[in-house]
Amino acid sequence: MFSGMSTGKSTETYYDKINRLKNELETADAVVVGAGAGMSTSAGMRYSGERFEKYFSDFHQKYGITDMYSGGFYPFDGLEEYWAWWSRNILVNRYEPGVGKPYADLLELVKDKDYFVLTTNVDHQFQLAGFDKNRLFYTQGDYGLWQCSKPCHNKTYDNEEAVRRMVAEQKDMKIPPALIPRCPVCGAPMTMNLRCDDTFVEDEGWHKAAERYSLFLRRHQNMKTLFLELGTGMNTPGIIKFRFWQMVHEWPDATYVCINLNEAYAPDEIRKKSICIDDDIGKVLEQLS
Repeated sequence: MFSGMSTGKSTETYYDKINRLKNELETADAVVVGAGAGMSTSAGMRYSGERFEKYFSDFHQKYGITDMYSGGFYPFDGLEEYWAWWSRNILVNRYEPGVGKPYADLLELVKDKDYFVLTTNVDHQFQLAGFDKNRLFYTQGDYGLWQCSKPCHNKTYDNEEAVRRMVAEQKDMKIPPALIPRCPVCGAPMTMNLRCDDTFVEDEGWHKAAERYSLFLRRHQNMKTLFLELGTGMNTPGIIKFRFWQMVHEWPDATYVCINLNEAYAPDEIRKKSICIDDDIGKVLEQLS
């Protein structure tokens, strides 16, 4: 469908783009936000480097794991170690990080608009920042939810209390065997509600959010709509990036905005309807707000 990419490089200066984006935000009937990992990275929630070493130096020393993302796929020796890793990961990325400033700044920009957020992030930052949960669709799951590993049924379970206890009671990179979570229906071990294969559970809440998002798009198809993409790369482009391009191409009064450090581009077919800003998301949102 799309023949080539435009990086957004033109005679426009950085501040020209900022001013054009401000105008688009002010005049839009609706704003559709698409947020990826770059949004949380801009908020300081990095999965590698100093932050990783602070919480997982023991796992790094034993297994050579170098970041929180790849560690989630490591074949640990047993469930006691698996849940020692995951309970720490959930705690530092879901329950204890506080609200990232880019999320708070984004809310200030869209709170008085008719908005909806589609995100592949699983860290709950949008709700922590105060976004209306009925305007959020977490497509890839939530660190705060568990599901049956089989799965034997389509239901998810809140995990905060269990996670905090696992972190408090783990020793030598293992949790007590009695704390291993098991499915209340079939007794199989629980696992994370994160989309990594075809066992991902799309529970009732997931389907309701999907329907709200679909209705939002249908309602605004012929209105002035701003598609604001923040920190979405090419890991799962079919969920946000490619779909945004398609809708901007097809909708008569839609504008595509991509803010992403070193990855801000758009197809040539929608270049005239696009604003691409190659810079830190947090910096740009702070200037806009």
